[in-house]
Parts: sequence; structure tokens; C-alpha cells
Amino acid sequence: MAMALAITISAAEASRDESFLGNKEGSEVADSSEISSPEDEAPMSLRGTSRFLPQKYRAKMTCNNYPRVCHIRGSPGPDCCKKKCVNVLIDRLNCGMCGKKCKYPEICCKGRCVNPLSDRRHCGSCSNKCNKGSFCVYGMCSYA
Repeated sequence: MAMALAITISAAEASRDESFLGNKEGSEVADSSEISSPEDEAPMSLRGTSRFLPQKYRAKMTCNNYPRVCHIRGSPGPDCCKKKCVNVLIDRLNCGMCGKKCKYPEICCKGRCVNPLSDRRHCGSCSNKCNKGSFCVYGMCSYA
């Protein structure tokens, strides 16, 4: 029984190898139109292609070449600074204009660098105004 199974499997593999090579009914050489080029085939690996093989790269759309790219849905902001879309009203690295960085404890609120630990109009976060007569200490109104 094992011999019959081995013979069946080897016969199936031989016929599969012939069909893979393009041999039809005993022909020795496959026709050149039957062989597909490697570019037409999908990669056989589930992990993708090797990093050492040449790959086709798509040109990256940056906002310095295509300014409208910053206005699409899901964009970080409508302004373009150093080839990146940003919102200059809230970005610490580009506060109010490109390249203007806020200092360490400061955050960017409406295009201005403010210290949320002591600013009464932006206490703890942007637009968190303390009541009249209270102070902003450690980012909290009326701490003491």
C-alpha cells in the first residue's frame, strides 16, 4: 500500500513539473510566448520582497511640490514647513510661523508660545482661562 502511494505521488509531481515548465505533450522546448516574465508574477513570499532586490518606488508627494496635499482630510495641518504639513496654530516646533520653536515648558496656543504652568489665559492647556481674581500655579487655577 505504501508503494502504491509513493508511485502516485511521484507521478503527480512529475506531471506538475512538466506543466510548470511549459512542456506540452512531449515537446522539448516551451514556446517563448508561454513563459511569463518575472515582473508579471506576484511575489511568492508572504513577507514581501527582499530589501536587496530592486524595487519600484513611488514618488512621495511632499507639500513643497504639491501644496494642496496639506488640505486633504487626515492631514496634520494646512501649512507647509520643511516639506511637512503642520498646523502653525498648535505646533510647538512651528508656532505662528515655520521654524519658530517654543521653549521647553511652553506650548503653542493660537500661534503664540505660552507657559501653561503660569499663564492665566491658558492655564494647564490652551484656552483654559482662570476666573477673575484666581492665579494659575502649576497649571491649575487657584492651586493654593
